[in-house]
Amino acid sequence: MPLTLASLVHQTALKLTVLAGESRLGAEIRWVHTSELDDPGPYLEGGELLLTTGLKLDTADREGLRSYVRRLAAAGVVGLGFGIGVGHDEVPPALVAAAAEARLPLLEVPRATPFIALSKAVSAAVAADQYQAVTAGFEAQRELTRAALAPDGTAALLARLATHLDGWAALYDASGAVLAAAPDWAGRRATRLAGEIDRLRDLPAPAGAAVAGPAGAEDRVELQSLGTGRRPRGFLAVGTGERLDTAARYVVHAAVALLTLSLEQSRTLQDAQGRLAAALLRMLLAGEPDHAPSVAGRLYGTLFDQPLRLLIAEPAAGAPAGPQAVALLAERAEAVAVRAGEPLLAVREGPRLILLAAEDATALASAIDLAEAQDALAAGLSGEIPAESVPEAHRQAERALAVALRRGLNLVEHGEVGAGSVMPLLADEAVRAFAEGLLRPLREHDATARGDLVASLAAWLSHHGQWDAAAVDLGVHRHTLRYRMRRVEEILGRSLDDPDVRMELWLALKAGT
Repeated sequence: MPLTLASLVHQTALKLTVLAGESRLGAEIRWVHTSELDDPGPYLEGGELLLTTGLKLDTADREGLRSYVRRLAAAGVVGLGFGIGVGHDEVPPALVAAAAEARLPLLEVPRATPFIALSKAVSAAVAADQYQAVTAGFEAQRELTRAALAPDGTAALLARLATHLDGWAALYDASGAVLAAAPDWAGRRATRLAGEIDRLRDLPAPAGAAVAGPAGAEDRVELQSLGTGRRPRGFLAVGTGERLDTAARYVVHAAVALLTLSLEQSRTLQDAQGRLAAALLRMLLAGEPDHAPSVAGRLYGTLFDQPLRLLIAEPAAGAPAGPQAVALLAERAEAVAVRAGEPLLAVREGPRLILLAAEDATALASAIDLAEAQDALAAGLSGEIPAESVPEAHRQAERALAVALRRGLNLVEHGEVGAGSVMPLLADEAVRAFAEGLLRPLREHDATARGDLVASLAAWLSHHGQWDAAAVDLGVHRHTLRYRMRRVEEILGRSLDDPDVRMELWLALKAGT
């Protein structure tokens, strides 16, 4: 138990007398310091019992003594011990009045009690308190370790941690989603700390932060990132009514170590699972769906019994935070899949992420929501397909991703590609360069000779090769239009009877407008 002024006064051997500030004798003494300075504040940390003989105090200056006491209180001094029999036969009444006014505990230290006796008493109490905290911490660590080895280790550990702290505890995954909380009601409170978790994620692990509790809560919350690498594997939040003392911090540090070990072991298993997922995906893309269930075993077996959708995501062009956004998408999808008990095939291919999940999977819905909200990545989503059509789903997602990258969109679904217009696709720089090169000979002709071949070609194509309608649109005779189209064929070296040539010319004209 921490040493207080009251417990120090009760040590009869010290023969201390309380002269002022009786109502604050419950204050904890963190250390003892002796000083005859008029302003010792710069040399204090707060929580000290300050001892003085008053050699430099002007006892006749009442205002000066009030200022002296106020400076001590502002520096966090919890009590003032005044030694008599050296410079003063009694504690100056003006100092007693000033201490009473400031409600600062003032103790009279008799000549027979040396200051070192007070220092030893406080030092022994602090050492005993620290020993007790360490002992309690080791015992708590053993309890937490036993809890972590239980079948539902994480939940049991959090429950024991919350009990030890007389508060609550919550574990988050790397994406900031709550994995578990204790007691049960703490889950709702933990979700309201998402913003603080996001800020902590940007700091290299390990990192911690102390924040005020969520709106409407009176607790103090401490957050700690988990993991041994630069990117956190998860986060721990603990909420308590008071600031954590030494014993409580030992308990929290033990929980952090155990949870970090658990997460790192889980990461090793996830890496192995990732290699299996990559092999399965290659098998499916190679058109061998019949062998996939036997290779997948119980881990992914039920995935191939239902309609599937495939999502491909990669960093958006020019987005420095793109790789982190893709990693966050993978972590969120995997965490949701684990909580929902759903099979999910998640494969990283360089900067890309490929997700294969059931069409109605919660993990897929979560991934779609996150992809739509992340400007740092682009994603393409296939339509609904059976397991034997995964190669087609991959092609659909690839085409949708290409549209997303070209248009600067976060997410494009395959159905949107088919239902939309092809015209926006012509905005690509490569298409524009092709159009410019194809039409350049005609534009050069129009700039130096008679006859508007580009406009004539556009009118003829827009009227599906109908000479009369195109000629009327241009305001020329149809024989003139026929002549111009022969010149187009001569200049380009291509036949307008070829539908592929007409298609390329039409797209080139559209891309150039």
